[in-house]
Amino acid sequence: MSTDKTRNSELETRNSKVITSRDNSLLREARAVRDGKLDHLIFVEGLRLCEEALRSHLEIITVIYSDEIVRKDRAAKLVNELGAVCERIASVDDGLLATVSYTKTPQGMIIIAKRPESGPEALQSKTGRAELIVILARINNPVNVGAILRSAEAAGATGVIAISNTADPFSPKSLRGAMGSAFRLPIWRGASYAETLAWCAKRSIVTVGADLQASKEYTEIDWTVSRALIVGPESTGLTPDEVDLAAESVKIPMHGGAESLNVSVAASILLYEAARQRSSNAARV
Repeated sequence: MSTDKTRNSELETRNSKVITSRDNSLLREARAVRDGKLDHLIFVEGLRLCEEALRSHLEIITVIYSDEIVRKDRAAKLVNELGAVCERIASVDDGLLATVSYTKTPQGMIIIAKRPESGPEALQSKTGRAELIVILARINNPVNVGAILRSAEAAGATGVIAISNTADPFSPKSLRGAMGSAFRLPIWRGASYAETLAWCAKRSIVTVGADLQASKEYTEIDWTVSRALIVGPESTGLTPDEVDLAAESVKIPMHGGAESLNVSVAASILLYEAARQRSSNAARV
């Protein structure tokens, strides 16, 4: 038996239904999630991100895949693995997938999953380590939000708070930028700035704002204690009032004619200084 026939036989055992109508209820629901109309669900697109969703143990509600992508062994294997955890699984042709896809070129696979729980309880570290929280203040570019989440996970952050008027960390654009980090990092979404700072103070987490006018450079403070890094929108940065409410503020020195950095780049620099100090401190203990 050929590889293709074996693969098709395996997929059939997963009770995958074939959708031929644009008005199918699963496709209508997927479009609603894509467009942000069903806030309790998230839209995950692309083979890599769908793999990350499965590995991160998201509660997967629906799987929709193209009949072309399962010609690839990697995709066929993933469809079978998804079929073991999700009963609502369907195949469509590329034309129908294009009516659901968030991107101009469909990525071959879409997952609808339950939005991970959000709240302060999720951010309480169980490792016993000093906490490193990232607070996203009014960052409305989802690409930057996703990039910061990716750097936060890589640098060992223990959680993220996306305050009100920050782009949704689980929007399709943010998810693409985060490359799976949003599925694994504890995220508290929708708190006010004052509520966030009060929560940090109660837990003895020292807040530090990124501010071009700060007197200290980012290497001049102790990042080994529990801290929450606050970064603001790229166009304006944190407001003077937001900076004043933080316990401390730091700057990244600029050279030449550069006035500022992309906010995701700036956050990465600050987070990796925190990671460097924490690693050095752990080595000394």
